[in-house]
Amino acid sequence: MRERDIEAYLVKRVKAMGGEVRKVQWIGRNSAPDRLVMLPKTPRHAPRTIWVELKNPETVKTFPADARERGQAREHKRMRELGQRVEVIGTLEAVEEILSWTN
Repeated sequence: MRERDIEAYLVKRVKAMGGEVRKVQWIGRNSAPDRLVMLPKTPRHAPRTIWVELKNPETVKTFPADARERGQAREHKRMRELGQRVEVIGTLEAVEEILSWTN
C-alpha cells in the first residue's frame, strides 16, 4: 500500500464524519506534518484538530530512520509540547485508530 492510498482513505473517512483534511505547506519551516485533520464539533466534543504525518507502511515501522525524518520527529515533539496532537500513520488501521479516539 502506498502513502497516497492511506491519504485517500483518511480523507474519505474524515469527510464521512463531517470533517475536512487540508494539505499544509509551511513557508520557512521544514519538517512539519503533511496534513491537518479538522473534525466538527459534536454534542460530546469541541471541534478537534489532528496534525497527521503520512508514511507508507514500511517507512512508519522505522520512523525516524534518516536525517529528514529525525527533523520531522523533532518538529512533531515541539508541536506536542505546545499542546498539539500530532500523529504519524502508515496503515488504514492507524487511520481508524486515530479517528476512534475522537468519538
